[in-house]
Amino acid sequence: MSDSAPQLPFRLPPPEAGRPDLLIIAGEHSGDEHAARAVRELRAKHPAVKVCALGGPNLAVAGAQVLHDLTASSVVGFVEVLKSYSFFKALFEETLRWIAEHRPRAVCFVDYPGLNLRLAAALRERGISVKGGGEVKLLFYISPQIWAWKSKRRFAMARDLDALAVIFPFEIDCYQDTDLPVEFVGHPFLAPDYTSPVVHDPAAPILLLPGSRKQAVGRILPVLLDGLAAYDAQAPATILYPSEAVLDVIKAAQPPTHIRLVPTGGEPVRASAVLTSSGTMSLHCALAGIPGAIAYRTNPLTYLLARWWVKLDYIGIANLLLREPMYPEFIQGAARPEALAAELRACLRDPQRLARTEDQRKRLAVLLNQPSTGTVADWLAARLT
Repeated sequence: MSDSAPQLPFRLPPPEAGRPDLLIIAGEHSGDEHAARAVRELRAKHPAVKVCALGGPNLAVAGAQVLHDLTASSVVGFVEVLKSYSFFKALFEETLRWIAEHRPRAVCFVDYPGLNLRLAAALRERGISVKGGGEVKLLFYISPQIWAWKSKRRFAMARDLDALAVIFPFEIDCYQDTDLPVEFVGHPFLAPDYTSPVVHDPAAPILLLPGSRKQAVGRILPVLLDGLAAYDAQAPATILYPSEAVLDVIKAAQPPTHIRLVPTGGEPVRASAVLTSSGTMSLHCALAGIPGAIAYRTNPLTYLLARWWVKLDYIGIANLLLREPMYPEFIQGAARPEALAAELRACLRDPQRLARTEDQRKRLAVLLNQPSTGTVADWLAARLT
């Protein structure tokens, strides 16, 4: 990024308690949740640790000083990122300025590789990070999906980062031809303090999960609503939403009045079946044993580029881990109302479908269970000494 980058209408505030031990950068709602769990445990074991964050409300509740709510600025897709380029360019430069001035002992990037890996490279190039001759350690929690696309990123990551913690055990092998230290720390959804936001209940309403990003919700929610209506126009249903910004998009789609709109973060929502986007919430549902299907639509140009770059059999993480469709996937034009309605009928009326979903749930839990080597909080603490 050049010195002529546009200016943000604000400056990131200084740390409240002197030099921070850790700066966390989590640009998405899911990253904010995972990072918050790690910070909560880290501060419980090491009360004196000082944590700042570019993150969201969960990190604030966990005790981090949130410098800016980065989750409110989350976007996805090639076209959508272009529209927000000026803002992110300015935020990029302001974040570098803050790190150079306040010198946290470590920066932990949480997922969100589009911004985070560029920041890591810039910190090395400017001589701020350890790999650049400076003193700030660069850590990364939740690997980019290099097994799906941009696999060559691993070499830049090894060049710029000091350590990587991954949440899928097969990801360790993805970095075997680099010298980057990689450790499997278990999936956060299998952590002892994890409480699922969803519970399977055959008598409960149908759950609709359009995603956590405004652009994605605007495209996917109408598809889910049409699928529900094709199944039963009066079927009770619930839509979970992560933020007020997403709620505004949901209301703009004018869902029927008999559909409940429920914010995440409260009591677990009970569901008999789910129609979901391919994001983090789909894995929540899979681990809860809720039968369902994935529907996904994005900008046509973004989809064409993804088809060119991504070489995977599935987009849902549960399907990828199991190597079979726990959640049948309906993408772009295939996400038709009658197809989704047929899936709901199978989920709610076919005992074999329920039995298969339960078996898949158990296998997922075994794959993702936390290892005996320690949690992500332990991994962070070991690198702050």
